[in-house]
Amino acid sequence: MKGRTEDRPGLLLVLSGPSGVGKGAVCRELLARNPRLSLSVSVTTRAPRPGEVDGVSYYFRTAAEFEAMVQKGQLLEWARVYGHYYGTPRLPVERTLAEGGDVLLEIDIQGALKVRREFPASILVFIAPPSEEAVRTRLAGRGSEGPAEMAARLACLAEEMKFLPRYDYVVVNDTVDRAAATVEAVLVAERARSVRYRGFGFGGGMTADDERTAP
Repeated sequence: MKGRTEDRPGLLLVLSGPSGVGKGAVCRELLARNPRLSLSVSVTTRAPRPGEVDGVSYYFRTAAEFEAMVQKGQLLEWARVYGHYYGTPRLPVERTLAEGGDVLLEIDIQGALKVRREFPASILVFIAPPSEEAVRTRLAGRGSEGPAEMAARLACLAEEMKFLPRYDYVVVNDTVDRAAATVEAVLVAERARSVRYRGFGFGGGMTADDERTAP
């Protein structure tokens, strides 16, 4: 029906940033605050970390299974990161967006830029650390990386930060609550953009395009 905001496609929100920046915690808080937002579950070939559940945290698959998904075009984006494959199943994202639901992707920087090419209207948010020391502390507290892997992730930090200008928004994760609230504000603003209200007329009234061309 003309004029119904829920008839419009949903928003595709992409959160990424350096490893150890706390993206997962920000996503969990954001999902708790926004029931309209659904998380796209990624597929990976890495082993589950303590507490992770297949189909909830990730879809855990073998390298052969992952490569078959790539060949069949079942992934919206995929990349090899720190020796493991990660990817986003295409069909659930496209279906949710078409139904008017908003989708959250928590993916690496390579994946975020690939999603932008596939979905130019996607909203890219770079989650940045308040400092290098904060990243070191988070990685050490996570306890899932050995010394060699932690050193590799820290070495990549400066390179990953160089991609920041290619994002639409930057959110510094100094506290999870504040970072989630800022991303939430981004969502509110994006939902109110005039481009999403083209054709939103009532009783033959002017659309946003009409108003821009009116004398």
